Amino acid sequence: MHKSENPRNVYWIVVIAALGYFVDIYDLILYNVVKAESLKSIGIVGAEFKASEHILFNWQMFGMMLGGLVWGILGDKKGRISVLFGSILMYSLANIANGLVQNMPQYIICRFIAGIGLAGELGAGITLVSETLHKDKRGIGTMIIVSFGALGAVVASQIGGRFAWQTSYFIGGGLGLALLALRAGALESGMYKSAKAAANVQRGNIMMLFKKRSTFIKYINCILIGVPIWFMIAVLINLSPDFVVLSDGFPKEKMVGQAVMYAYIGLSAGDLLCGLLSQLLKSRRKVILIYMGISAMVILYYLTTPSMTIGHFRWVTFLLGFGTGFWALFVQVASESFGTNIRSTVTNTAPNFVRGLVVPITLSYKALTDSMSHQSAAFIVGGVCLSISLLAIYFTKETFSKDLDYHEIN
Repeated sequence: MHKSENPRNVYWIVVIAALGYFVDIYDLILYNVVKAESLKSIGIVGAEFKASEHILFNWQMFGMMLGGLVWGILGDKKGRISVLFGSILMYSLANIANGLVQNMPQYIICRFIAGIGLAGELGAGITLVSETLHKDKRGIGTMIIVSFGALGAVVASQIGGRFAWQTSYFIGGGLGLALLALRAGALESGMYKSAKAAANVQRGNIMMLFKKRSTFIKYINCILIGVPIWFMIAVLINLSPDFVVLSDGFPKEKMVGQAVMYAYIGLSAGDLLCGLLSQLLKSRRKVILIYMGISAMVILYYLTTPSMTIGHFRWVTFLLGFGTGFWALFVQVASESFGTNIRSTVTNTAPNFVRGLVVPITLSYKALTDSMSHQSAAFIVGGVCLSISLLAIYFTKETFSKDLDYHEIN
């Protein structure tokens, strides 16, 4: 904790960031839950549905990659608090607008704007927590943010299944706008204030990440650590009917909704235990390696068990989600690896660039399925993702208890 921090402000920041991430995940998952119903209601059916679904996903991912860059730089130039609440406001309004769409162009615009907004909240929240909590306790703050936030997926699955798709979007937007009322209790981090007041310190200059070879490699490694997480979510969970046949007659069209819900429950539990283990072992790297081992074992079981009951399937998808529970530590490592004057840029871009890698990951998987089984294709793509991540964490330095009150030199 910076010497200028008020403990009450620190705890308030954790609460706001956790609630913001809850609404963030709610929106991300809600789109997957209601996309079929919403596209059908605006006249997108049949073969046109698949193409439209792909277009909307790509525009949302493009928005998130662009948003990660924009919000990250703004966080270093203008402040973490302004980004935290600016991003919440943007995706809340986009959610409300999403409930009013009448055609495909309007839907594309809403998902693109929502993507930009969604890209800023997590990075800003974790940057704030990293800079305000004591260096031995900041992992707990991140654990609370991501563990609670992941439960937004469960709520989205329930709301999307019980209400009209328009109402579901309105609820998400309303939750975000209600959260903005808490703004009065949150203050900027002391570290950022010191960096802003310092003379001759460049803030938010993304070119600093590319000028030095060592800095560039460190940045790339921070991104690549998270690659297996989105392989498991985008391929193994979102495309679960490719790998599993339910033996008890459970409707195939409802499989993905069940997989998403139970995977995110697992993600929440995994993030919680991941943070606790990190505090116990006083290490980020060791815990990430443990979770990679868990993920590898669950992936192997999942892809070699083609027939399951719905109860069995729920447990396995829960474990897949649990294995992705190092998402919080991955973002934490990115935040802790760089100086205050470029920290927001890194913390916002790293998770959103990983999300952007979903496109080449899914395209690689689809291309391989032309010449082999879905299971074999997933084995290959998953093996490559895990290998890349292992190499990245091997070359990443331990950041637990690292003093973060310093600046990167151009």
